[in-house]
Amino acid sequence: MSVTSPPAAEQEPQDPVSVPATEASGRSPARAWTRWILRRLGLAVLTLWLVSVIVFIATSAIGDPVRAILGRDFDVSPERVASIRAELHLDEPLPVRYGIWFGNLLQGNPGNSVANGLPVAELIGDKVVNSGFLVLVTALVMVPLSLALAMLSARGRGGPLDNGIQFVTLALAGVPEFVTGILLVALFSTSVFHLLPAVTVLPVGYMPWDRPASLILPVATLVIAVTPYLVRILRSNLIEALDSDYVELARLKGVPEGRILREHALPNTIVPMIQVTALQLAWLVGGVVLIEYLFNYPGIGAALVDAVRNSDFPVVQALSMIIASVYIVVNLIADIASILLTPRARTGMAA
Repeated sequence: MSVTSPPAAEQEPQDPVSVPATEASGRSPARAWTRWILRRLGLAVLTLWLVSVIVFIATSAIGDPVRAILGRDFDVSPERVASIRAELHLDEPLPVRYGIWFGNLLQGNPGNSVANGLPVAELIGDKVVNSGFLVLVTALVMVPLSLALAMLSARGRGGPLDNGIQFVTLALAGVPEFVTGILLVALFSTSVFHLLPAVTVLPVGYMPWDRPASLILPVATLVIAVTPYLVRILRSNLIEALDSDYVELARLKGVPEGRILREHALPNTIVPMIQVTALQLAWLVGGVVLIEYLFNYPGIGAALVDAVRNSDFPVVQALSMIIASVYIVVNLIADIASILLTPRARTGMAA
C-alpha cells in the first residue's frame, strides 16, 4: 500500500528560525560589506568635493595673484597684467575657473606656482614627504606612550600614580602647542641648556632623517600636545571595561589584576582606541603646520604660510586638498578597522 504525501497546503510550514538571516533577507556578508564600503567611499568623495569647493572659493579671496607676481610692475605693465590674467583664467567666471582647476586636479596637475612659475607638484613634493615623516615619528612615540600611561593610570586608579598622571595630563592639555614649543626651545636650546638645535637646519639634498637631532623638539612638542587627550580618553575606556561584569567574574576566579587588564579590559577598548587615535592623527596632519613654522621645519607648514603671504593660491589649494584627503582617509581606515574588530557590527551588516 503506497503512502501519499499530504497536499502542499497541508504540509507543515518550514521553521523560519532555521533559515539563515542572510538567505532570508537575500543579502550575503560579502554583499553587505561591498555596499557599506561603497557607501563610505561615496561619502568620502562627496566630502572631498565639498572641501574642494570651499578651498577654491576661499583661496580666490586671499589676494590678487597677478599683483603678487608683478609686484611694483603691476601699475606700469597693463599688457603683462592682461596676459597673466588670461593665462590664469582670472577673466573667466568663478564656476568656469573652478571647473578648469578641478579637472586638472583630477588629472594630477595642481598647476604652477604664481610666485616662481614652478610646477606645484615639484615644489611641494619633498615638503609633503617631510611632514609625513614627522607625523609618522610622532605617532610611533605617541600611541605606545599614551597606552602605557593609560594602563598605569587605570590599574592604580585613585592612587598616587593615577592622581599624578591625571594632574600632569590635565595641565598639559590646557597649554597651547606653540607655547609648549617655545618652552622646550628655551629649556633645551637657548636659556637653560644648549643640547638641541632650536630650529631645523637642513643642507640642500638632506632629508630630516639625515639629521635626527632636528626632529627631537618638533616631535616632543607634538607628542606633548596630543598625548594628554589620548591618555585621558583611553583611561576612561579602560576603567569602564574594568567595572564590567565579565571582569568581575574573572576577579572572582582569581585571575591576577595585571592579566585582567591585558587580556580582558584592553581588547575591549581596541575599537574606541582606534577611533580616538585616528582623530588625533588627523589633527596632527593639520596641527603640524604651526609647529613646522615654529621650528622652521621644511614641511608643508612653512610652505603653506609662505603661499598665503605671497597669494600663491595654487600651492594653497594643493596643500589644503592634501590635508583634507589625509584626514578623510585616516577616518575611513578607522571606520573599517572598527567594523572588522566588532563582531556585533559585522553581524548587523550581514543581517
